[in-house]
Amino acid sequence: MSHPLPPDSPPLQVEGVGFAWDNGRSALQDCNLTIPRPGLWMLVGSNGSGKSTLLRLIAGLLTPSQGQIRTTLRPRLVFQNPDHQLLLPSCGIDLQLGLPAELSNGERQARVALALEQVGLGGMQQRPIHTLSGGQKQRVAIAGALASDATLLLLDEPTALLDPESQRDVLQLIRRLCDHPEQPITALWITHRLEELEACDGAAQMERGRLGPWQNGSSLIRQLTPLPIGRPER
Repeated sequence: MSHPLPPDSPPLQVEGVGFAWDNGRSALQDCNLTIPRPGLWMLVGSNGSGKSTLLRLIAGLLTPSQGQIRTTLRPRLVFQNPDHQLLLPSCGIDLQLGLPAELSNGERQARVALALEQVGLGGMQQRPIHTLSGGQKQRVAIAGALASDATLLLLDEPTALLDPESQRDVLQLIRRLCDHPEQPITALWITHRLEELEACDGAAQMERGRLGPWQNGSSLIRQLTPLPIGRPER
């Protein structure tokens, strides 16, 4: 369960969180995470280390068995496969799914138009979803989070199914949103692509349900990259 933080606190604090599945298998154990400010923060770790479970807990889709999650932000999860997130025929109609019911039609249209503009798909409200590339679909999924007024994007390997050009486009898009001079967002991004760590403000490794400390992305890349055979470690 998420709890509010005082306005001057870090945007997100995960404190001593544990979680176990119904079969008794533990996914998180005394997991702690603090995001100190808006920016792009990345998590790496092997399959089954608890990364995706942590994002779902922060999003409120799961409830911790112990500990607490405290945030000043409005979280929204963006899945690895956008086809699991885009449900309606056109971009504009799909984005309206996450909007507050009390908005007027004009307000809804304006919010959808702005969100699509923010992700580089301005004017594509009527575009059928099935005609989009994988990278465009992922940007529509991100636009849906922005349209719903999310301030914390939880990105679960958002580039895993994309071609190299689309991978760069999505990463650069999130970097721009995090660097917005007036309304920067906060993004927590899971990746297996070590090269993506170069773009983040801090990176942490997750192992067996626990998180290590934030590190410089380049430093963590060096730590996790095996040395070539025959080359001595310095």
